[in-house]
Amino acid sequence: MTDHQTAKIDWRDGKIPVSTQFDDPYFSLGNGLEETRHVFLSGNDLPARLRDGFHMAELGFGTGLNMLALALVWDGPGVVKFTSFEAFPMTAHDIATALAAFSEATAIAGPFIAAWAEGKRQFRIGQVEVDVKIGDARDTLAAWDGQADAWFLDGFSPAKNPELWGEDLMREVGRHTAQGGTFATYTAAGHVRQKLTDAGFEVIRTPGFGRKRHMSQGRKP
Repeated sequence: MTDHQTAKIDWRDGKIPVSTQFDDPYFSLGNGLEETRHVFLSGNDLPARLRDGFHMAELGFGTGLNMLALALVWDGPGVVKFTSFEAFPMTAHDIATALAAFSEATAIAGPFIAAWAEGKRQFRIGQVEVDVKIGDARDTLAAWDGQADAWFLDGFSPAKNPELWGEDLMREVGRHTAQGGTFATYTAAGHVRQKLTDAGFEVIRTPGFGRKRHMSQGRKP
């Protein structure tokens, strides 16, 4: 299986992937795994909320680092679901090159990279069942029949990738969130927070990771 549009990558310092489509790195130039833990895990009060059947969703699969961070903190009992929406999937080779910077993630990434190389977009990592939906999230999320308990909103910068932060898409995020569900994102852009407020979330701005002063979290009451 081949995907229609593969991510176009440049490498900074030979190890940090930068999207040439959006002129933005895939993860923190400091420590991407620690950023994931601060923004996406802690921002959604994870792993404390995890349980059998918990459904995690994500905009922007990228290298799969957020998925692996989730798998590292959940070993059961039971299975957590992880659904991600990605328009420009990276190749297995580029993913493996990017993840080499994170020994913890690399230690469990083998089955994921092998499945990805075979063209599989549904697979399992430990106690996490993964489904990556390839295509424009404005179409794939609208067609999705799931409900997420928490969201990682991890598209490229809103200034460089506005399509993934549009009003209609944020409304779909709200529509596909269970009552009491949450989101977390690295961006604190005012227009993004307003769109998520309009989508039904109670939104707060909290301290960001590293050089980023603020991030955003929200809950659907």
